[in-house]
Amino acid sequence: MGILGHRNLDPVAEPIALFEQYVSREPQTIVLREKVFSVSGDSFEIKFANGAPLIKVRGAWMSLSGRKKVEDAQGNHLFDIVKEHLHIHTTYALEDTHHKKMCEVKSSLALLGSKATATFTDSRGKAVALKMKGGWYDQSADIVDDKSGQTVARIDRKLLSGRDLVFGQQTYAVVIAPGVDAALIAALCICFDEKNNEERGQ
Repeated sequence: MGILGHRNLDPVAEPIALFEQYVSREPQTIVLREKVFSVSGDSFEIKFANGAPLIKVRGAWMSLSGRKKVEDAQGNHLFDIVKEHLHIHTTYALEDTHHKKMCEVKSSLALLGSKATATFTDSRGKAVALKMKGGWYDQSADIVDDKSGQTVARIDRKLLSGRDLVFGQQTYAVVIAPGVDAALIAALCICFDEKNNEERGQ
């Protein structure tokens, strides 16, 4: 994808997805804004680098659970992002439209900053664990398949740095490997962003 072409990731051997319709045979790049709820507090779209909409997130972020409703580009309800309480470490869950947990994103304190791991059973019944390597505020961080060690997505702040500083919101790009669910990766990034904002008291 244009300036992003030289940063493409290798395809995964088997698809990693909760939503098969968001898996592509080509590398995909999505664009997100940091701390989006602290500024908008309402709803926002996550788009591909070419401007096409990926998903829309509607946030009831003032509620205790911070439940966020995620819809496709046509407004159909896909899943919710919910903050779970009663955990030692910050934990988020993706719940389907019937409030059944599909994925858990849990943070753990590391020597340098905090780490996060997402665990779920994918659409083909396979248990998957994705870990974030590198700090959230680093120039780049990888989301890695714990089993294969392969990078399935790369959060890259250098690609768009300074291009879109609106209300202090840093925009960043996420490059997604072929065969990986873009909606899933977008949801994980929202969880990472929320978690880090909370830990910084923002």
